[in-house]
Amino acid sequence: MSLDGTEERPHFDRAAFRVKRIYATLAADGLTANVKLLPDEQLLKCEVASEIFSPVPNAWGKQGWTLVDLHEANIDDLRAVLEMAYAHAVQ
Repeated sequence: MSLDGTEERPHFDRAAFRVKRIYATLAADGLTANVKLLPDEQLLKCEVASEIFSPVPNAWGKQGWTLVDLHEANIDDLRAVLEMAYAHAVQ
């Protein structure tokens, strides 16, 4: 929410964070988040830190939506990936 212009709204069973469009969602149980990356960014994150990041199953994952395991991620991991997703959403 500290990223400029971010609003939180419900999105199905998740909380969605958006500026011009949704860039992240948080599961109701707080265990995972989904972030919207470019496909090449997703590939890099998943290769470098597969214990934290994985493509969302199905067609959403092919569009860059990436699952983040919040128990495995540290604050720096989260900050970096959220800022990356946010940068795409404000364009």
